[in-house]
Amino acid sequence: MPTAVELLVRDAELLVVDGAREIPGGWVAVDGGRVTAVGAAGTEPEAVTTVSAAGRLVTPGLVNTHHHIYQNLTRSYAPAVNGTLFDWLTTLYPLWAALDEEAAYVSAYVGMAELLMGGCTTSSDHLYVHPRPGLVDAEIRAARDIGFRFHATRGSMTRSVEDGGLPPRSVTQTEDEVLADSERLIKTHHDPEPGALIRVALAPCSPFSVTRELMTATAELAERYDVRLHTHLAEDHDEDTYCLETYGCRPVEYFEEAGWMSDRTWVAHCIYPNDAELRRLAAAGVGVAHCPSSNMLIGGGTARVKEMRELGLPVGIGCDGSASTDHASLWMETRGALLLGRYRGGPGAMTARDALDIATRGSARCLGRADEIGHLRPGACADLVVWDLHEVALAGALSDPVEAWLRCGPARAWTTVVAGRVLVDRGEPVLPGLRDALTDHRRIARRMQETV
Repeated sequence: MPTAVELLVRDAELLVVDGAREIPGGWVAVDGGRVTAVGAAGTEPEAVTTVSAAGRLVTPGLVNTHHHIYQNLTRSYAPAVNGTLFDWLTTLYPLWAALDEEAAYVSAYVGMAELLMGGCTTSSDHLYVHPRPGLVDAEIRAARDIGFRFHATRGSMTRSVEDGGLPPRSVTQTEDEVLADSERLIKTHHDPEPGALIRVALAPCSPFSVTRELMTATAELAERYDVRLHTHLAEDHDEDTYCLETYGCRPVEYFEEAGWMSDRTWVAHCIYPNDAELRRLAAAGVGVAHCPSSNMLIGGGTARVKEMRELGLPVGIGCDGSASTDHASLWMETRGALLLGRYRGGPGAMTARDALDIATRGSARCLGRADEIGHLRPGACADLVVWDLHEVALAGALSDPVEAWLRCGPARAWTTVVAGRVLVDRGEPVLPGLRDALTDHRRIARRMQETV
């Protein structure tokens, strides 16, 4: 008699396996944290645990390629909400100088719970303020306590306002401190093995917050340890002006001169490269984290996603900082990508399936994990979402569950599975530490926002 699988998600209205295969009435079988089989109704294996997806859409877990989780401690901070990007940063840097290990852990725990509720099963995080040591370690500890798939990117800033940069000295470090801690984090936490839950990437914040020497040394360190690289690039017109005045070239040229133009790299935003620069990025295999809500809220334009994909760039979704976007729902970001794509290029420029593909397989390419996340083919990591839309919102949506998923929302994750473990059940996180984390989060956020 066949051995029962550990988990079976069955009876989906539609199962999206990947961009090429969908199964009406489909099921997914999971064993050992991996997808072992998918199929149509009537062929299901026996299972120890069964999740009914009756009447619901099942997709691969969404993948977040750009975030600043700690910023959920300063969400919707009134003095900053209507400023430019640089105004917003300079207003919030003094608050973020209060960040410590407890704050990093609690914000990460709450932020990952929110990501799970929005259908995200893998997230990177770009933590670039380091007023105290051990902050990335605290985030990784939260991810391990939850069982979340997490790519910690060790951000950095070395150019304080005294050195011609934007941030105050209190949140910057020396180049030696950054490189030593980057190497320590890789050796301590990075797991290169297939199916890894924790990986580390290196991520100087931006061209205007670190030196050329650190950019170059970081690229060399990433090459030595075979880890990925991440940064902000071409996000704002002020960045063009700064790079021309400081380095004598545009941001993409500086990025290339510093040794970052490779398929090891993915960048956030990438709104303002010119046509020639976009072609160079594509030829090198650089990935782009498209952040729809953040860019709209800051009034900073948006990435040319259709053109990027046509050129072959890996394009994924990022929800960006919780203090700029003010939410961590990958469903909302995926819907935003659909709307912006059509707004820029017309109704044929973006479909719901295109947006889903960006948020799954495109994001997986950005993180260097196209082989095992972002799809539900047998052998993939068992990261999946059963989506719930209220019956009122779905009334009349009879012909296409994928289009209805993004057009008829709001949608929420009914069930979220990471590495075969159910972490959201019936719309609620299955996280025993969440209530205490929320209590601590309120205390820390209040204290931080009262510091200035």
